[in-house]
Amino acid sequence: MIELTEELLNPGRYRPLPRAAVGLCRRFDAPPRLVAHLTLVHDTAVSLLERLARVYPALQVDSDAILFGAATHDIGKTVHWEELSAPGKLHERRGVELLIEAGIPRQQARFAWTHGNWNDGDAITLEDLLVALADNCWKGKRVAELEDLVAEQLSTQTEEP
Repeated sequence: MIELTEELLNPGRYRPLPRAAVGLCRRFDAPPRLVAHLTLVHDTAVSLLERLARVYPALQVDSDAILFGAATHDIGKTVHWEELSAPGKLHERRGVELLIEAGIPRQQARFAWTHGNWNDGDAITLEDLLVALADNCWKGKRVAELEDLVAEQLSTQTEEP
């Protein structure tokens, strides 16, 4: 396994992962490819939150939860390595379990599940949707249904069209 160096965990071009996420990556021996992905998704989430704050200054979201979720959403891939390069959903449930075992509250651990199951019912929050959106849009992927749900939640919460 390649060592998780400070350069990998704090790349200059992107905003670094939160300390708690770095600790979890080290604890679970996250491979560099996963750390890079988590960094990109986290950086995208930061950009989304910055833009939302400018466009909807009264919007109330849990930014810390979103950033933590973006930085840890695929932590289950430390167990299910095969899903680093192939589609799969085993990492989602395992990610929640790993985070809870590490002492992370379920409210924060949920993003490991909801990032891939954002269309799974009424309990999904705007925070869940924004983590899922960051996970898709960092690579330029558009998911119309996800974007529509985000727009609907934004409209409802801000009372703007």
